[in-house]
Amino acid sequence: MYKYIGKRFIFSLLTIFVLITAVFVLVRLLPGDPFQDPRLTEESRQQLLEYHGLDKSIPEQYVLYLQNVILEGDLGYSLRYSGRTVNDMISDAYPVSVDLGIRSMIFAVTGGLLLGILAAIFHNRKIDHFGMIIAVIGISVPNFIVGAVIQYFFGVHLRWFPVAGWETFAATLLPSFALGLYVLAVVARLMRGNMLEIVGQDYIKTALSKGLSPVEIVLRHQLKNALIPVITILGPVAARVLAGTFVVEQIFNIPGLGRHFVVSIQNLDYTLTLGLTLFFGAFVVAINFLVDLSYGIVDPRIRVEK
Repeated sequence: MYKYIGKRFIFSLLTIFVLITAVFVLVRLLPGDPFQDPRLTEESRQQLLEYHGLDKSIPEQYVLYLQNVILEGDLGYSLRYSGRTVNDMISDAYPVSVDLGIRSMIFAVTGGLLLGILAAIFHNRKIDHFGMIIAVIGISVPNFIVGAVIQYFFGVHLRWFPVAGWETFAATLLPSFALGLYVLAVVARLMRGNMLEIVGQDYIKTALSKGLSPVEIVLRHQLKNALIPVITILGPVAARVLAGTFVVEQIFNIPGLGRHFVVSIQNLDYTLTLGLTLFFGAFVVAINFLVDLSYGIVDPRIRVEK
């Protein structure tokens, strides 16, 4: 088991290294100049390039960036926000993005599991049909469309919730729903399919013959085995939630990292774009690493032995 954990950890570090290299090269290939401002003199522009190390060759910039990140954890200074480091901007804005992501994941996973279990138990009944309609809508409609629709209907038309902002609990409900609906749909469909597939297994028939109640069979046998595929997709799904915050934060005017990410690309802020991508990439890699380790907890058969 420890050997498996070590291998997965090394693979995760290599993934982050490849991510840094790829994004570093790609942002340098973007057309334009981050200091292309008619108000700047050529002398001022050259001073800015020297200050941020952009006057050096690409390999020199790459080596210097790796040294700062690995040895000091320094993601550098923003090219557009004078005097502000990327580390400070992340520490200021990321708690809001984390709050939004956690709220949406709690809503999505809880609602998806409940909807999937009920749809499987009451197969081909009204609740099953209702759940699958919700799942199809959640998978088919992008979160920015969902966000705009519920923003207008519940915020502008009915005035039940604030249209934008992040100051009150009511203001967090609509963006959390818009961001988590896709995850809810995926979890519900997967849970329903797994539960229906397990119903025909021999050990379920054995449990029925022993006289176990339907509730005991669902909780002790069906639910635990049906959760394994759900755990498998939580890593990629969490990554989609993080990516979705960029758009949802813009729609609901939430002061998270999504705003910085969009603006950094528009302004050719190489340092901020690279730092945010590296930060999100490392977060996703860490989630996938934890998901791999959780397999052995849910199902001992998956534990890696010598």
